[in-house]
Amino acid sequence: MRGRPAIFDNEKLLMLAQQVFWTKGYTATSLSDLLDAMSIGSGSFYHSFKGGKKEVFSRAIQQRRADFNAFKIELNKNETPVRLIKDFFLSIASDSQDIHMKGCIIANTVAEMTLVDQDLADEAIEILKEVEHMFTETIRKAQQSGELQNTTDAALLGRYLITLWNGLNVTRRMYPHGDLLRKQIEMQLEIIS
Repeated sequence: MRGRPAIFDNEKLLMLAQQVFWTKGYTATSLSDLLDAMSIGSGSFYHSFKGGKKEVFSRAIQQRRADFNAFKIELNKNETPVRLIKDFFLSIASDSQDIHMKGCIIANTVAEMTLVDQDLADEAIEILKEVEHMFTETIRKAQQSGELQNTTDAALLGRYLITLWNGLNVTRRMYPHGDLLRKQIEMQLEIIS
């Protein structure tokens, strides 16, 4: 008589896998790394994720997209959304050294996968472009409401902020010190003061 099949919380498994990918990157992460982190066997892994490692990675970065979408909802209902964007960037300075060393899984994916797997690279690029668009629309509304006095084209400022995001996720690895990062971020954010 066969036992009952194990039922897994795939969202929890994806969060565990995401941490491995975030630390090691896609290429350096082995199936063994994923199975150890998820505490499941290979049969259960392939039963839950028929597309294997690539499916797990894609779904893990989609979780980050969901986090950015939640932030967008928060921006849309906030009375001072530019302040919220500033706080978003400034919060980087208070991250742990471990988080500094990992950077941003989405920016990491663009850098790693562009010459390895264009599908995954394109998926990450699309997420970053959505974040850029979120910044642009927030800035445009803030300019129209008078919250933001800088009249530079909103699209250019949105691009500036996504460039800042990508750059900070490398710089924080070079200088993983909160005070130094905070001063750098404050200086960069003067453009939307």
